[in-house]
Amino acid sequence: MATQLLMPKATAVWLVENTGLTFKQIADFCTLHPLEVQGIADGDVAGGIRGVNPIQNGQLNREEIAKGEADENYRLKISEPKVKVAAPKRRGPRYTPTSRRHERPNAIKWLVRNHPELKDAQIMRLVGTTKSTIESVRENTHWNAANLTAMDPVTLGLCTQMELDMEVRKAARTAGITEDAPEGTRLMTAEEALNRAQYEPEEGEEPAHTPAQDNYDAEREAESVFAKLKSLKGADADDQD
Repeated sequence: MATQLLMPKATAVWLVENTGLTFKQIADFCTLHPLEVQGIADGDVAGGIRGVNPIQNGQLNREEIAKGEADENYRLKISEPKVKVAAPKRRGPRYTPTSRRHERPNAIKWLVRNHPELKDAQIMRLVGTTKSTIESVRENTHWNAANLTAMDPVTLGLCTQMELDMEVRKAARTAGITEDAPEGTRLMTAEEALNRAQYEPEEGEEPAHTPAQDNYDAEREAESVFAKLKSLKGADADDQD
């Protein structure tokens, strides 16, 4: 958001009294009408208003004024504040772009499945949804329940990984779950949940092999082949004897 001039009419009074800028330059800088600035110079407008020095409040510098005095077509530029004040945090549900709103039930399904310790309020903060929508997805009564697919809200762009991890850790602390807790009672991290979602089969599907299982099967197969070769060599040696 562009920086706005403080007290534009009082600033115009000071610029008229203390600089050689044209009425139009002052009007453009202070967002006033040139005739209004001329009225300030004639004493017909802003009577009794004390001028405010924009140099002292850091909204203009002498170099900028000098440029304007040297070139009547030059438009003064307001100085950026040296200290930026953070905007207050907006309370209420997260804004979700229109193009992403239809993905929220899929994200809710993913969160409910992979992070059951998350409270409804946390899910609402993460994906910008309502409590009734969360309940309908959890109880499988959502109007589009048959077509919902669990999808990571980070991948969908509904929240950041840092926001998800923060809510997961907060839920873990609230539930008293530690990293040493046995699987099934410990809240999974986002990375663990993503890996599980990748290899966990849907209802009715055959269980998929994880990379670790695939490596183990390959090693077992290699050992079997070497054992067979070894036995064949032993049989050939007996035949020669």
